[in-house]
Amino acid sequence: MKEELLQPSDFVKLSHDEKQGETVVRESISAWKDAWFRLKTNRMAMISLWILALIVLVTIFGQLIAPHDFSTQDLSATNKAPSSDHWFGTDSLGRDMFARTWMGSGISLQVGIYAALVDLVVGVIMGGIMGYFGGKVDEILNRFCEILYSIPSLLVVILLIVVMEPSMFTIIVALSITGWINMAWIVRGQIMQLKNQEYVLAARSLGAGTTRILFKHLIPNAMGPIIVTITMTVPNAIFAEAFLSFLGLGVQSPAASLGTLINDAIKAMTVYPWRMLFPATLISLTMLCFNIFGDGLRDALDPKMKK
Repeated sequence: MKEELLQPSDFVKLSHDEKQGETVVRESISAWKDAWFRLKTNRMAMISLWILALIVLVTIFGQLIAPHDFSTQDLSATNKAPSSDHWFGTDSLGRDMFARTWMGSGISLQVGIYAALVDLVVGVIMGGIMGYFGGKVDEILNRFCEILYSIPSLLVVILLIVVMEPSMFTIIVALSITGWINMAWIVRGQIMQLKNQEYVLAARSLGAGTTRILFKHLIPNAMGPIIVTITMTVPNAIFAEAFLSFLGLGVQSPAASLGTLINDAIKAMTVYPWRMLFPATLISLTMLCFNIFGDGLRDALDPKMKK
């Protein structure tokens, strides 16, 4: 059988609409939008984020809706069980536990957030300098960090709080003395990987200075690990503050953090368990949600986790 040859009439030029029908187009999204999309698919991380948002809201407005002031003492209503008048019960001095629990949550969250911000600023600057300059600068600063890291942080914190007056500011300063070192090392590693990239070379060739290259090009491209580290720093600072307050080195009465409330409640835990239940549950839930959200954020920002 003779094969049929193709004729010029067999070739038809496609119209514009037919060309568009054959084109496969995907919406262009940025790395941050892609990370947010993948974070939203992580159910546990999003649940943790909503719980944290709820805790923050109730912490802000909790004392406004509380039926009693946190410092008002009523010796005729000591150690009362939760009721319609005192939603979380009362302590040994008749103070309302609902108002004191949310005030304690506010102090603990402030300590965690402020300590994390100090770690962010100091750690990013130190890590950026070590990673960008390298050589002798990196060696000297790295040895300084290793010396600080070798000193037990709890010992430094306790000594500083003993020397200074115990307060929220003192705790933040004490936690920040060595808390920035992990951030600095993480930023250092990221900067050392990024500083030889083509866009950095191009910026240097166009006359960009060290400060511009660091804060305009390198640090923004290392924001993923930095943000994840921050989400892990906050619960660590909250736990450290609660531990110090539990030892009696935290904020002083009539103010109270969650650690102070737990310390007061442990003396009568078996008799009045509700005094321990609410602050302990709140601090455990806060730390758990921060850690779960941090894990989800790390997975969302990791390019290796893309499908």
